[in-house]
Amino acid sequence: MSASYALPPHANGVTLTLEELLQYRTQSVRWLPPAQSIWSQMSGNHTSRQKGRGMDFMEVRQYQAGDDIRSIDWRVTARTGKAHTKLFAEDKEQAVILYIDLSPSMHFGSQYVLKSVQLAHFASVLIWLTLAKKDRIGAVIDDGSQCIEFRPSSLQKQGLRILDAIVNTHNQLLTNQHADSTRTLPYMSAIETLHNLTPKGSELILLSDFAQVGEKELLQLRRLKQHNSVRAVQFYDPLERGETKFRGQAKASDGHRSQWFNFGSKGQRKALESYFDKHQQAIKQQCHSMAIPFNSLSSGFPLIQQLS
Repeated sequence: MSASYALPPHANGVTLTLEELLQYRTQSVRWLPPAQSIWSQMSGNHTSRQKGRGMDFMEVRQYQAGDDIRSIDWRVTARTGKAHTKLFAEDKEQAVILYIDLSPSMHFGSQYVLKSVQLAHFASVLIWLTLAKKDRIGAVIDDGSQCIEFRPSSLQKQGLRILDAIVNTHNQLLTNQHADSTRTLPYMSAIETLHNLTPKGSELILLSDFAQVGEKELLQLRRLKQHNSVRAVQFYDPLERGETKFRGQAKASDGHRSQWFNFGSKGQRKALESYFDKHQQAIKQQCHSMAIPFNSLSSGFPLIQQLS
């Protein structure tokens, strides 16, 4: 662990406790309206826009002067011979669905905290912020072999349930990581789970390192993007970009393949950086082509510093 930064309260950077995630409950106020949104701060913007909420269908009535012609119900109009328009009511409680990737590639960290720990902390920020705004929070926790689903709810105990599941899943995977360190659940299955769980008009936030995600998997997000707001947040470790003060040799393994890295070689560090940047750029471009905002967070220094 890096000695440059103090760890968050109750945290050791490797395992998770409910106490370290609960501390973000009191910090959500800094991103509540009319304060600057968390996404604006991450992107370095100076203004933020309140996200529009979904609209629930109420009824159909005869068209009146001043009604929006885009709301005309053409089927009823054709059947009755008189123009009818649809009436909608604003959905006050927006659903926010988190995709939480706790698969094996997330359990890595060369400095400060594991990627999975940083992801859990950010998920806690989003959970408490959502509930503070009186919105509904739901989640899909993907451990690489199965998905744990939480349907959206605005109850405070829902946040606790999700956080408790994150802690238990994360720590159990750490204990068993040597027994099974590869992803067995296809990302396609996880995306299908998200599609079935997510109500139309939701905000879907993907939290992952996207290490094993390619163009084929990202294209599956188009279906989710049709009726929802989708956002991607990538978590990475500085070592994945070749950023380290270590100048010796080290062996890395994914459980099946092993490879030695010479961090004393500038060329090898540059090769790591080039590979990471190429993969990240491909994901970013694919997201942007689908109008999906993309952000990234490092596990190498405190989360709050990266959000302000």
